[in-house]
Amino acid sequence: MTTSPKKPEHVYLIDGSGVLFRAFFAQMRDRDRMRRADGTPTNAVFIFTKMLMKLVGDTDADHIAVVFDTKRQTFRNDIYPEYKANRDAPPEELIPQFPLVRDASRALNVMSVELEGYEADDLIATYARQAKEMGANVTIVSSDKDLMQLVDDKVKMMDPMKNTLIGAEQVVEKFGVMPDRVVDVQSLAGD
Repeated sequence: MTTSPKKPEHVYLIDGSGVLFRAFFAQMRDRDRMRRADGTPTNAVFIFTKMLMKLVGDTDADHIAVVFDTKRQTFRNDIYPEYKANRDAPPEELIPQFPLVRDASRALNVMSVELEGYEADDLIATYARQAKEMGANVTIVSSDKDLMQLVDDKVKMMDPMKNTLIGAEQVVEKFGVMPDRVVDVQSLAGD
């Protein structure tokens, strides 16, 4: 007799790239002190791992995934080559920390997800929709305002640096519109 896998009740989707960037800039003062013996900087890895350990320890989520951007261009660059062309490259000291946080995620038995041609936001939105369709509640751990358009009765966001929960009410306070209209406001603002 086979049993079907248990449906998730609560899914955590962590914006790994976004959280790592914030962790890096939060620990700028310690960047010279926090290095491995070979000189590899670890300041952002330290904060990221500390945050991930706290999330894993404090959550009731039965599924957790850390979702990362890939180094390569996305399908949007094929459509519009200038997509994010004005964005600065990641700081040199941050680049070697990306594989280390993936290792840290796996060491904590947390799934690490990335897919060539897609941004973490794309994957988070897809996984959130799929989890909702299965009846799960979703918490998106990110400070990225682009993801606020996903907030609804089943999807909340948590700002990992402020440790605050973001629901529809907080989105309305920030943008003056319901979450499903955030993309319209951002488009009008040129964001």
